[in-house]
Amino acid sequence: MPAPVHVIKSILTVGGWTMISRVSGFIRDLLIANFLGAGMIADAFFVAFKLPNLFRSLFAEGAFNVAFVPLFSERLETKGKKEAGMFAQEAFSALFYIVLLFTAVAEIAMPLFILIQAPGFMEDTEKFDAAVVMSRITFPYLLLVSLNSLQSGVLNSLGYFAAPALTPVLLNLTMIASLFAFTPLCGGNYGYALSIGVSTAGVLQLLWLIWNTGKAGMPIKLQGFYSVLKNRSNELKLLMKRIIPGVFGSGIYQINLFLDTLFVSFLTTGAVSWLYYANRLYQLPVGIIGAAIGTALLPILTRQLKSGQQELARNSLNRALEFALLLSVPSMAGLMVLSTPIIAVLFERGAFDAQASMKTAVALCAYTSGLPAYILTKTLAPVFYARGDTFTPVRIAAWALGLYIFLCLVLLPHFGYVGIALATGIVAWINVLQYIRYIRKLKLHTIDATLKRRTLSILFSTIVMAGAVFMAKEKVENFFPDWIHNPSMIKFTLLTALILFGAIVFTLSVLLSKGITINEIKSKLVTRK
Repeated sequence: MPAPVHVIKSILTVGGWTMISRVSGFIRDLLIANFLGAGMIADAFFVAFKLPNLFRSLFAEGAFNVAFVPLFSERLETKGKKEAGMFAQEAFSALFYIVLLFTAVAEIAMPLFILIQAPGFMEDTEKFDAAVVMSRITFPYLLLVSLNSLQSGVLNSLGYFAAPALTPVLLNLTMIASLFAFTPLCGGNYGYALSIGVSTAGVLQLLWLIWNTGKAGMPIKLQGFYSVLKNRSNELKLLMKRIIPGVFGSGIYQINLFLDTLFVSFLTTGAVSWLYYANRLYQLPVGIIGAAIGTALLPILTRQLKSGQQELARNSLNRALEFALLLSVPSMAGLMVLSTPIIAVLFERGAFDAQASMKTAVALCAYTSGLPAYILTKTLAPVFYARGDTFTPVRIAAWALGLYIFLCLVLLPHFGYVGIALATGIVAWINVLQYIRYIRKLKLHTIDATLKRRTLSILFSTIVMAGAVFMAKEKVENFFPDWIHNPSMIKFTLLTALILFGAIVFTLSVLLSKGITINEIKSKLVTRK
């Protein structure tokens, strides 16, 4: 039986490795911005990179995994490791054959995929053709990352969070290496070199997780097609049944992403890239906080609920919500106040000029408006998935899709590419309100006094921090005019100082407002199972 798991410790493990992933990802994006900028090849590559990731949420972290992890965790809890391993192997094999078939069809029909995904590219034949070629190179990553995601779910359920969290680092390092290793082989085309790097990274990730599942005592082998078809277990049948609403829910999310690229493809060259770079920065706290909480919380909540530990499950969720607010709310304020300096300091070099910095910074502010809501959604969704309820999140997502389309149509003519980011932020908040409404209606959770007290402290401290950082930034601009465009190292020093200043002000404010005490920091926030 897996060892007891401490919620905050698990979240920090995943978040810590995700932080390393995001840092390596930023280095990757700095190099991409330097070599590709925001031109035609950059736009084509970002569509090619985005395409397998659109379906990744459907086959990997989305429909399949949110249905698989609770079933696997339940079988692990009730029937032991051997039976759970047999189910994982069966699910792995079924996933392989399904995604392999889909990948083969996509490779053949790739021009149609690009036409649907980015119809605006038809106005530029060179851009369209480049997107088709690069997408055919990157699309096998979908099969690889789907298998990797299932193995990650197995390891997370067993309490091994570090190895799965390390896999994105392999992607970033491989893409960085591909810029230098594959570019000469591709005639100097950085976009093609990066595309090869994406699929190469998928292979390395697969080998890494195969080794780790074997090390954890649960090696997963591929079964024959006819064996899977004829000898389906009741758990696999239930998995497929639960996937159906999950596919719809993930499909709605993918429609959002699809519409992003579709709308922007009709705008000026560079719009796809501006949104990409802004989204990458926005995804830093989302990945570190949101993904970490969702990944760690789902198997823990499932096991606690299945074993009848209702109070422990309630405490785990309250602490997770607390942790989400503690990091996401000040992150939102900091990214908004320092949006232009952050973009300029990180990306402005080579082909990425001052105008690109300004355009990207505006998009970042719009995206960031929904940051806490997006992370809270990641925290609240496991409340339903842990109970085997994949329908309620779908209902919420369907409602959000209609609102998102409406907002895009309303905002796009007035705000251009920024309207898409604004629509994303607004819909994120509506989603949270919907989750809260259903949780209260079904009486699935109640918040405790500690969470209420800390939430008020976090909100107050964020306001104090935002004001202090804004005034500090004004002072810096008085002494160092145009410092964000300065080619010297002083811009890195000043930006780091502003960020550290904000962190210190926020921390002191939380302590002074009794949001948390030194004794509470030292004590365990979550009891062990």
